[in-house]
Amino acid sequence: MATVSFVDETTAGERGTAWHLEIFEESLPLREVIRRRVFQEVAEFNAKGGDTFRGLVQPTGTERTLNGFKLRQPRRVDAEEQAAKALEAFSRNGFVVLVDDRQVEELDAVVDLRMGTQITFLKLVPLVGG
Repeated sequence: MATVSFVDETTAGERGTAWHLEIFEESLPLREVIRRRVFQEVAEFNAKGGDTFRGLVQPTGTERTLNGFKLRQPRRVDAEEQAAKALEAFSRNGFVVLVDDRQVEELDAVVDLRMGTQITFLKLVPLVGG
C-alpha cells in the first residue's frame, strides 16, 4: 500500500494544497490513477455538500470561479461523468500529469506507486489572444 500525494498546478504558477490517497496496488495504468483521484474528490464533495466543487474538471451545469466550479443549484456530482470528462480532458491536452516530476503521456502507461509518490496535475491555461 502506498500513500500517494496529489497536487494541482497551473501553467500560470498557481499551486493547490496537496492531498493524499491510499492506493493498495504497486502500479496502475494512468487511466485508473485519474479515475480514482476523480472518484475520491467527487465522494468527498457529495459527502460534504455545498455549491462549489473543487476538482480536476468542470462538472456540467457549473460556472468557473476563483475557488472551483459553482453549481447553479446544489446537487450531487456524478463520479462516472466526471471521470469520463477527466480522461477526455487528458486526451485533448487539458492537463499534463507528472509522476515524481516525470511526465506520463499515455493513459495506458503503467505508473509505479510507492510511499511518497507525488502526482502533479498541471492544468494548461490558454494564452490570452493566442
